[in-house]
Amino acid sequence: DLRTRYGGEFGQRCLLARRLVERGVRFIEVSHNLNFINGAGWDVHNDGILKQDGLIRELDTAFSTLITDLESRRLLDKTLLVITSEFGRPPEFDSGGGRGHQGTAFTCVLAGGGLRHRGAYGETDDLARKVVSHPVSVPDFFATVHASLGIDYTKNLYDGDRPVPITDGGRPIAALFA
Repeated sequence: DLRTRYGGEFGQRCLLARRLVERGVRFIEVSHNLNFINGAGWDVHNDGILKQDGLIRELDTAFSTLITDLESRRLLDKTLLVITSEFGRPPEFDSGGGRGHQGTAFTCVLAGGGLRHRGAYGETDDLARKVVSHPVSVPDFFATVHASLGIDYTKNLYDGDRPVPITDGGRPIAALFA
């Protein structure tokens, strides 16, 4: 029954990730749509957009099941779940019938990991082109992830004797921990 609730291929990878969490694995990446079930993946510039609803349904089914499964096993507060991509999408269609790239505003999802905030943080204009409240920089996003995992986001890594900041000076989003 649980395997069925997780859904297809991506869901089964999420179930495997949950089992790895139970066994103490500290970092797991679960990629979505490795076999391009819609023919184009999430990079839907052309005909792939016609089948994007299948990707959304598969992601929603697996992710919501993973959250409830981790919660029922009392693992959600110590497991941070993150969904993100490298850019957003503009609201309109491009000349190829898809949606282009947009780097000015995009969505990330954080769940679990001891975060107490529920709901959206930040806001864009009506067309999702411009951030109008509570902007989050990439360094702040990474500092938030690190802080939720108990990692000192102010530390440096070192390449030889050259310091490399973990988060480029980012600060955790305090409202997510309230």
